Amino acid sequence: MQTSFTPEQLADPGLARANEILRACVHCGFCTATCPSYQVLGDELDSPRGRIYLIKEMLESGRPADARTVKHIDRCLSCLACMTTCPSGVHYMHLIDQARAYVEASYRRPWLDRLLRWVLARVVPHPMRFRLAMGAAKLARPFRRLVPDARLRAMLEMAAVPIPPVSRNDDAQVFAAIGARRFRVALLTGCAQRALNTDINDATIRLLRRLGCEVVIARGMGCCGALTHHMGRVAESHAQAAANIRAWGAAKATGGLDAVIINASGCGTTVKDYGHMLAGGALAAEAVEISALTLDVTEFLERIGLPAGAPKGLRVAYHAACSLQHGQQVKTAPKALLKQAGFEVVEPEDAHLCCGSAGTYNLLQPAIAAELGRRKVATLEARQPQVIAAGNIGCMVQIGGGTGVPVVHTVELLDWATGGPVPRALAGADAP
Repeated sequence: MQTSFTPEQLADPGLARANEILRACVHCGFCTATCPSYQVLGDELDSPRGRIYLIKEMLESGRPADARTVKHIDRCLSCLACMTTCPSGVHYMHLIDQARAYVEASYRRPWLDRLLRWVLARVVPHPMRFRLAMGAAKLARPFRRLVPDARLRAMLEMAAVPIPPVSRNDDAQVFAAIGARRFRVALLTGCAQRALNTDINDATIRLLRRLGCEVVIARGMGCCGALTHHMGRVAESHAQAAANIRAWGAAKATGGLDAVIINASGCGTTVKDYGHMLAGGALAAEAVEISALTLDVTEFLERIGLPAGAPKGLRVAYHAACSLQHGQQVKTAPKALLKQAGFEVVEPEDAHLCCGSAGTYNLLQPAIAAELGRRKVATLEARQPQVIAAGNIGCMVQIGGGTGVPVVHTVELLDWATGGPVPRALAGADAP
């Protein structure tokens, strides 16, 4: 693609990066075949190729974002299926992130949009605030049909998710390895995950300890910054990233780290990109180092080895979270580990397509998200599974809201297969 940025514009690192990405695009359109929003809406401007044209014109002109451009950028899920499909290596993730930051800086949204985004940015990254907000939403949920705004109704619908008690395992501390210590790792405990499902971190800690890992829950660690990053709120996301880098840096300085383990793949995609996010800043070198240490929990388990398990007689439909299969290109490890642990693993048709969760997308674009969720549940249920496994809390909530099949995290099944308890979601089901 030809671009016409001025030398003055290219002096800006963000625009220089955007220029590199735009020039890599050859307009082939392969991305449209795997873009979920295009599949639902059928509008070229709701495909990666269409958005690339809009972003190019917006950035080159230097004009403030307009409502039409913002609408189509907002409809992007950042599922990154286009990056898996693209034969030219267009790094769409960095381009859409740059566009969102530009929108945030140059466009004044309607007041309700601004309010909703402000609330999400101030509440979701903070587990206790999120718990309180969910409690309040439960009180208002019976009246949700009277709420005129679909986004507010979607937020009230989410309140149907049960909120578990706080897990003290999420507090800053160090868990000793069981037996001889083989590795020392830090675990990102997350933010929304700590409020919505404490079993995931508990299972991860148990499993890692049994495999000889000392597990560090670093003091000062918090939200990975993904939520605010994808809203274009650069200062907030960079501050959250910097806090984590400092926390893990301190843990590394006191005893070394073999890995930073992530069990929410949306977070993992962002943490692995810290080196790019904070390039040129005071923590640039440390950010690159942390990104290089970061692994999805299934990547790490595949690397260190998992004991083989006897057949469980349980059919597991594996849902590949977009942030894992497209954002991190982790595709085979979760399925191979589940099979190794003794589960029968099946996959849905169109496994590359998003379930519609996509961070806060299901709250800000509820109609499109609901349609994608319906399609994903239908393809999963068509495989007649006894349980659905996924590696991202957002996907678990989205899919779980549309099916009666138990939905668990992959690591919960691996923990159970290697000596841990039956996952809570299966305890009342017909688990072997």
